[in-house]
Amino acid sequence: MGTILDAPPRLRPTYTPRRATGTGSMKKHTILVVEDERQMAELLAKNLEREGFEILVSHDGQDGIRRAQRSLPDLVVLDLMIPVVDGLQVCQQLRNDPRTQNMRILMLTARSEEIDEIVGFNMGADDYVTKPFKLKALVHRIKALLRRPSLDSTNSDKASSQGIEIDRVQHVASADGEELPLTPTEFRLLWTLCRQPGRPFTRNELMDTSRGEDANALERTIDVHIRSLRQKLGEKSYLVETVRGVGYRFRPERHEDGEPE
Repeated sequence: MGTILDAPPRLRPTYTPRRATGTGSMKKHTILVVEDERQMAELLAKNLEREGFEILVSHDGQDGIRRAQRSLPDLVVLDLMIPVVDGLQVCQQLRNDPRTQNMRILMLTARSEEIDEIVGFNMGADDYVTKPFKLKALVHRIKALLRRPSLDSTNSDKASSQGIEIDRVQHVASADGEELPLTPTEFRLLWTLCRQPGRPFTRNELMDTSRGEDANALERTIDVHIRSLRQKLGEKSYLVETVRGVGYRFRPERHEDGEPE
């Protein structure tokens, strides 16, 4: 599939997604597309339907919030520059509502500056995709998000990605099946990063989420702890990436075409 470009809005009938008609026992994932450009919304809805998803569409932020609260979709594809309530406010309200706080949110926007991406993640986005985008890569990333356990799932005490396995209850972390001799601080850092691949964390965020008995030392030496964690990860050290001017992130999974999930 080719690159999807922003197109000027046209006067055309609103696209109405088809309702699922299958009788099989397997539940379809539901995706809410919040996009004010109707041509783009229609294009996304049609292509995601072909991938087997059930699609809901909203064209402004206020309606998007209502639909998310009423229908509780599995994932929201959220444009930022939308009328009535902008996308960042939509994300914030969904994160503050107990009914929707663990809903997966993928921001899809023309805002491509690094600071915009950081703000998006800090507001609660699970992924951030800029326009123009490749449709195939977008579908891969949506499927990757849907495979990721939600924070309220029964497996919320476990995390895994690219050969890294973490069990918070047993306090065990392993790389390709080999247990890692991590300190409590290193364990908490790896747990925080691994649960949300691709999301950049500031040093202050890592300090807040990784506090323990050695919190004072962590405040002074966060980079030292990361360096030690990388050494213990060995061949997997590349998974902990430095985000210049921000902090660190866990490398997102990549497909054979080189695009991140």
